[in-house]
Amino acid sequence: MDNLFEKKVPLFYETNECQIVYGDSFKILPKMKPESIDMIFADPPYFLSNDGITCKGGKMVSVNKGSWDEGKSTDEKHKFNRKWIRLCKRVLKPNGSIWISGTLHNIYSIGMALEQEGFKIINNITWQKTNPPPNLACRCFTHSTETILWAQKNDRKSRHFFNYELMKEQNGGRQMKDVWTGSLTKLSEKKEGKHPTQKPEYLLERIILASTQEGDVVLDPFSGSGTTGVVANKLGRNFIGIENEKEYIELMVRRIQKIDE
Repeated sequence: MDNLFEKKVPLFYETNECQIVYGDSFKILPKMKPESIDMIFADPPYFLSNDGITCKGGKMVSVNKGSWDEGKSTDEKHKFNRKWIRLCKRVLKPNGSIWISGTLHNIYSIGMALEQEGFKIINNITWQKTNPPPNLACRCFTHSTETILWAQKNDRKSRHFFNYELMKEQNGGRQMKDVWTGSLTKLSEKKEGKHPTQKPEYLLERIILASTQEGDVVLDPFSGSGTTGVVANKLGRNFIGIENEKEYIELMVRRIQKIDE
């Protein structure tokens, strides 16, 4: 895998198909070469750690995930989203695309920020969870979905890659719709450790197969437990991951090291 950094960046872990950086994306992304990335998947903070409660494994637990997820004002959240999206746009190739996951807590800001920073939204994917945690307050409907926005640069010359035929084949010969249904992350994918917002591998597999080709470079600026990297490498794509929590970057490395075992 080529070095895609203009300025020296110490790599926490590296293989021929993978480069993992321990640090803040706001500081790392400006050091990357412009227009060097084929696809970006981002699962940014949802800012929902507000001392509330939820249900996990049949037990009442706090929704707090860490200081990185603590609530911000509306203006602060939007400023944060515009900044990292702007930095991602700089490193994305003209024909590349970006996927961003979120909930009602941040996705509306994300959508607006994408348009303000010069992106065009291709699809609004609704991920319907078959086994969401119950709503303990019983004062609203159970939260059972997340939104994943897929976007490209808003330029007439930009033409994103879409593996239409494969998606149709995987959907029994019919056009695949923008509602995807599946379970939360399986326990077997958490053997090396747990992350509070870990995405299931099947979700990333569909995203990566739909919008990249073998040998492409996939970037995740908020890598967390490394699901994007694990799936990208399994599918023959290269991966660059950035994570600023030591616990999670070590978890990511353990997972990636297990791929060929």
